[in-house]
Amino acid sequence: MSATANKKAGFGSVLWDYLTTVDHKKIAILYLFGGFFFFILGGLEAMLVRIQLIQPDNNFVSAQFYNELMTMHGTTMIFLAAMPLLFALMNIAMPLQIGARDVAFPFVNALGFWLFLVGGIVVNISWFTGGAPDAGWTAYTPLSIFSESHGLDYYSIGLQIAGFGTLMGGINFLVTVITMRTPGMTMMRMPLFSWTTFIASVLILFAFPALTVGLFLLTFDRLFGANFFDPSMGGNVIIWEHLFWIFGHPEVYILILPAFGVFSEVISTFSKKRLFGYSSMVFATVLIAFLGFMVWAHHMFTVGLGPIANSIFAIATMAIAVPTGIKIFNWLFTMWGGTLRFNSPMLFALGFIPSFTIGGMTGVMLGAAAADFQYHDTYFVVAHFHYVIVGGTVFGIFAGLIYWWPKMFGKVLNETMNHWFFWLFFIGFHLTFFLQHFLGLMGMPRRYWVFLEGQGLDLFNLISTIGAFFMAAGTILFIYNMIWTALKAPQAPADPWDGRTLEWAIASPPPFYNFKQLPLVRGLDPLWIEKTEGNGKMQPAEPLGDVHMPNNSFIPFVMSVGLGIAGIGIIYQVDNPMWWIVAAIGFIIFFGSMAVRSLKDDLGYHIHKEDFEKEGDGSNG
Repeated sequence: MSATANKKAGFGSVLWDYLTTVDHKKIAILYLFGGFFFFILGGLEAMLVRIQLIQPDNNFVSAQFYNELMTMHGTTMIFLAAMPLLFALMNIAMPLQIGARDVAFPFVNALGFWLFLVGGIVVNISWFTGGAPDAGWTAYTPLSIFSESHGLDYYSIGLQIAGFGTLMGGINFLVTVITMRTPGMTMMRMPLFSWTTFIASVLILFAFPALTVGLFLLTFDRLFGANFFDPSMGGNVIIWEHLFWIFGHPEVYILILPAFGVFSEVISTFSKKRLFGYSSMVFATVLIAFLGFMVWAHHMFTVGLGPIANSIFAIATMAIAVPTGIKIFNWLFTMWGGTLRFNSPMLFALGFIPSFTIGGMTGVMLGAAAADFQYHDTYFVVAHFHYVIVGGTVFGIFAGLIYWWPKMFGKVLNETMNHWFFWLFFIGFHLTFFLQHFLGLMGMPRRYWVFLEGQGLDLFNLISTIGAFFMAAGTILFIYNMIWTALKAPQAPADPWDGRTLEWAIASPPPFYNFKQLPLVRGLDPLWIEKTEGNGKMQPAEPLGDVHMPNNSFIPFVMSVGLGIAGIGIIYQVDNPMWWIVAAIGFIIFFGSMAVRSLKDDLGYHIHKEDFEKEGDGSNG
């Protein structure tokens, strides 16, 4: 479909276009809106939790509903908000940064998104069918085995479906980086965000199977009478913790490494300097990923693994602070002597550095096994975790969204509103979570429905809740900014930030084929090299020729819906064997669509070079 036809298309055509798209840029937008929807949902759940804890002996929500809110907040934010929002940034930026016309497997990219969305919907259907998951976002056994509602069944089935989508996305990004870099784009010339996308995808490849196995076993325990985790039948509850955290700790780095990549791009661009110590940043990223698989049992210091195991994991936990420290100092050295511009993405980067450093320091404290007996399952852990995930990942997501918004939508978000958003969110974040360190040290346990009067916990809990309202106000302002920008902001130029990397060499938003001719990369920060030499645009690495593009497909959407139907059928076969028919229908839809795809002669289509020549000289500028 041509650009003119797109402009004239009605709502139905646009909806169909997004239901069938395999274009990485449109899939990035789908991930953005899907992830942001769940971000708002998880935020509402957090607000209800904080309102319940605004004063002692509060009865704003019931104990059972609090357990469901607390469980769904963590599950939603980790699996259904942070991951897809990062995938939105990966999809929009990485293929453009390496000079590719799309990802390696566009069909699989679309399937990954729809599986994530259907999985997230399945998890949240539980709210309307008798109760949401209520055993904590980590679903520790044996509590998660004996929970009476179907909430944990929705949890295990829905997260398996969403996890398939994430695993597909990770494999797709790996193959894209390895095989589709433009001429001259060696691995050591890739932007840091593309590097962190690549390394996070390696972690996804090795970490998510552990979670899938654990959820599979939990499903069999709950629905088919297996006894993997039931100690009364010879099962072992600690095995669940090992499986979960073998996934769960690398997941922290899956979430934070792309944010590190965002900050590397933002700090370099708004300091007008090449990133300090590029090679050391790359190797620090690889080392973080490697060590990330060697520290999972620091979540389990109190389960009785023994002093030798605890010591080994304590040492590994403290060692991972070294490559992280290298990154912090390299960002500071990049800014040192630079021409700093305090645009809103840069504000998030500057707010991130002290916030994440605090999270790292408390992580080292928790890594001391003996001290962890005091900190474990208190609000100290809650504070540490949020300083890492919010102070790191969420700040990175917002910095990346503002930075690449022109590439996604062709508009620049309003800077005044962005600054107000940053300060509301930043102040609210520290008000909410900084004092929770002291609540934990004062003995307040996490996951509890109420706290009692006379324990000295009243004031800090009140301030925490006030801070949560600040964060909510900032988020509402950001949503308003999105809408205002879409309706009133002018068209953005190709390079609104005076960028250094390839995504800023083409129009905002890019044409659906990205590059008419693949660009020639002559070094790190390739666009900046051409600017400093007075070229103003990238030099082509190939003659103007036909471009092959993949066809749109409705099949990924149908396959995902089929798997969701099958999952719900499996959940309810325990209550009524007739639900096996529903499950069978879902599997028929899923595998039938897969068969249609495999039999279809889907070779895509060509854009002829004559069409480019009509548009201009065929350059990338």
